[in-house]
Amino acid sequence: MFKLLGKCIEVTIEESKGVISSLKIGNIERIEAQCPIFVARLRDLDGKCYYIDSMQALNVCVKGNDIAYSGFDKAFFQLCVKINAIASEGIFWQIEVTGVPENYALEWVELPKICMPSLIDNNQKGGRILFPYNEGIILTDEKSLPRYEPEFPSSGAYFTFPNMVCSQFMAYLFEDIGLYIGAHDPHRALKGVDFYPYENGVAMQMRLYSGANYGQGFATDYPIAWQVCDSNWKSPAEIYRNWLECNPTEGMVPISKNKALPEWYKESPLVVTYPVRGIHDMDKMEPNALFPYTNALPILDKIKNATQCRIMALLMHWEGTVPWAPPYVWPPFGGEALFNEFKDKLHANGDLLGVYCSGFGYTKQSTLIESYNCEEKIKNENVLVGVCHSPQNKPELGITCTPYQRYGYDICPASTRGREILEEAYSPLFKSGIDYAQILDQNHGGGQYMCFAREHNHPPMPGEWMTTNMKELLTEWNKSAPNMLFGCESAAAEPFIPNLLMSDNRYELNYPFGTPVPIYAYIYHEYVRNFMGNQCGCPFEPACDTLRYRLAYSFSVGDIMTLIITPSGELMTHWGTHDFEHAPDMEKTLRFIRNMNRFYNESGKEYLLCGKMCNAPDIECEEIEIPMFRGRPVARLPRLLSSCWEAEGGRVAYIVVNPEDEALFFSIEGKKYELGALDAVLIVK
Repeated sequence: MFKLLGKCIEVTIEESKGVISSLKIGNIERIEAQCPIFVARLRDLDGKCYYIDSMQALNVCVKGNDIAYSGFDKAFFQLCVKINAIASEGIFWQIEVTGVPENYALEWVELPKICMPSLIDNNQKGGRILFPYNEGIILTDEKSLPRYEPEFPSSGAYFTFPNMVCSQFMAYLFEDIGLYIGAHDPHRALKGVDFYPYENGVAMQMRLYSGANYGQGFATDYPIAWQVCDSNWKSPAEIYRNWLECNPTEGMVPISKNKALPEWYKESPLVVTYPVRGIHDMDKMEPNALFPYTNALPILDKIKNATQCRIMALLMHWEGTVPWAPPYVWPPFGGEALFNEFKDKLHANGDLLGVYCSGFGYTKQSTLIESYNCEEKIKNENVLVGVCHSPQNKPELGITCTPYQRYGYDICPASTRGREILEEAYSPLFKSGIDYAQILDQNHGGGQYMCFAREHNHPPMPGEWMTTNMKELLTEWNKSAPNMLFGCESAAAEPFIPNLLMSDNRYELNYPFGTPVPIYAYIYHEYVRNFMGNQCGCPFEPACDTLRYRLAYSFSVGDIMTLIITPSGELMTHWGTHDFEHAPDMEKTLRFIRNMNRFYNESGKEYLLCGKMCNAPDIECEEIEIPMFRGRPVARLPRLLSSCWEAEGGRVAYIVVNPEDEALFFSIEGKKYELGALDAVLIVK
C-alpha cells in the first residue's frame, strides 16, 4: 500500500494490483472504480498497436516515491515503466519508460488514470467537468460531447493539445470541491486531454505522446499535477494561469507591451465577413453581387456609418484557384488588379482587409469545382514525399473537409518537401499588403496533424517535435509578413499565441454539449484578442434572432465582434446559412454594435483590450430559454452577459451587457442595478 498526503487530498495506491484504490478529497472518498494507473501504446514496424498497463505487470518494485512495473508479455518483458509520485500541496506525477525493444516504438502513455463518478446528469452524487475545448465548456453528461479517438489521418475535432484543446489541464468539479488535473509541461508537447465513460463512472485521461523513435525510451521532466480547487470553474483556471505566468510560452508578450501589434488592434475593429462567390460553402461557386470586390464598399460604408466602427472586410471564396482548396490561394479570384484596387480603397478609408485560407491541406480534387484537379501536379512534383504518413509509413488521403469541399492530403510542415510547398503557396500572400490572414482555417488551434513518416525531419511518433516545428514555421511566417496578423480556426492553442494573435473563436459550438465558459479569455486575454468568428455551425434555432446575444457574449469576454453578410448586404444568422427567411434585425444589431463600440472607447477599453479576468462572483439576473435545432435541448442562459476584470493599474470592474431591446435588472453581491436596452455598463468594485 502506497499512500500520498497532499493539501486536502489523499491518494492510496495498491501497487501490487497496479491501481489507485482510493482518492479522498476533503476527507470524502471520490473514486468510482479502479483502473490501471497507466496505460501505454506501442507500435511495431508494420504500424500494429500493442497495449500494456500497470495491471498486467508481473514485477512491481517500490523504492521511495518510485514504483517500477516490468515483466509484461514476451515482446515487452524487459520494458520497465517507472512512476514517481510526490505529495506536497497536491500530488505530482512523473513517468519514465525504458527497455523499449528496437523494433517497437512507444507512441503514448496515459498517467495517472482515475475513474470519477458519472457526471451529475447521470448520478446525483456526481459532478461536472471543466474542459478547455474550443474556448471552454462545463459538461454535466460525459456522453454529451462526441468522443473521437485521435488516430491517423487526423481531424481538427480531436481532443488534443495544442489543437482544439487550448490548455493542458481540465478539472472535475463536485458541488463542494474540485480536482484540478494539469500537465505542467513547459515544452507544450502533444497531449490527449480527454474523458470518457468507464464502468459506472468517467475516466479522466491525460495522454502524453512520446515523440520517440524505435527502441527509444521516454521520460517526463515535468509533473502531471493533481490539486484541490474550489467548485467554481474559475478556480482551476486560476491554478493553471498561475503556472503559466511562471512558465510562459516562448515569445508570449502582454498586449500592452507587444510591439508587433498594429495600432488597429487596439481599436477593436468590426469584422465583416462574406463570400465573393456563392452564398455558402457547398453552393455553386459563381461570382455574386459582391464581386468585383469594390462592389462591397457601399455596404461596408453603410455598416461603418451605422456602427461608428473601423471595418475589417474578411473575405471567403476569394481564392483564384478554388474555395477551400489549399494550399494554393494566389492569385486572387479575378486577378491581382481587382483585389488591390479594393485593398487600396479600404486602406484609404481607414479600413482593413483580411482573407480566410485553409490550412495545411493539399487538394487532390475539389468537390466544389470539378475542373480543379491536382493529380498530375502531385505526381510530377513529388508532393507525396511531403504529406503526412500513416503508421505504416505510407501517404494516405486526409479526412478534413471531405466530401463537402475537397479530397486530398495533409501536408507535413516538418518535412523538407512540405515546407517547400507551403513556401511556394503562401509567399505571394505574405507580400500582398493585406492586414490579416486566417492562415490556418481547418487547423484548429494552430497545430499540425499527426505524421508517422520515418524519412521526414522528425521522429516517427507524434510528440513535442510537432509543437517545436509549428512555432518555428509560424515565426518564419511572422518575419515574412511583419505587417500582417495571422490566425487559425478556433482560438490559438497556448504555444502558438505569440504567432497567431487574432483567431476565429467560435464559442457557440459548445452549446449543444454543455455550458460555454470563457476559459480562454480567463487565462490568455492579456496576451491575445480573438474575433467572434463566422459562427459556422451555430446550433441555435434560426427562427430566433440570437445574433445580438452571441455578439454580447463575445464582447463581454473581450473578443472582437463579427458580422456575416449576404451578397445583398443583409445579415446572415451565421456562416453556412442556406435559408434567409429568418434574418437578424439589422437596425437593432447595428445600433447594439454602435453602443458597444462607444462603451469600449469610453469605458471598457482598459479592461477589454488587455485586462485580466477575475475570479469574482457571477452577477444575478433572469434567465432566457433559447431553442436549438435538430432535437437538441433548450439552452437556459442568463439574459445579461457579464465578466469581471482587473486593469493594468489594479482597478477591478464588472462589465455587464444587455443585448435585448428592453431594460433589465441584475444584482452584484446583493446590490441591484438596472441596465438599459442594447447597452453595457461598467461597475467598478
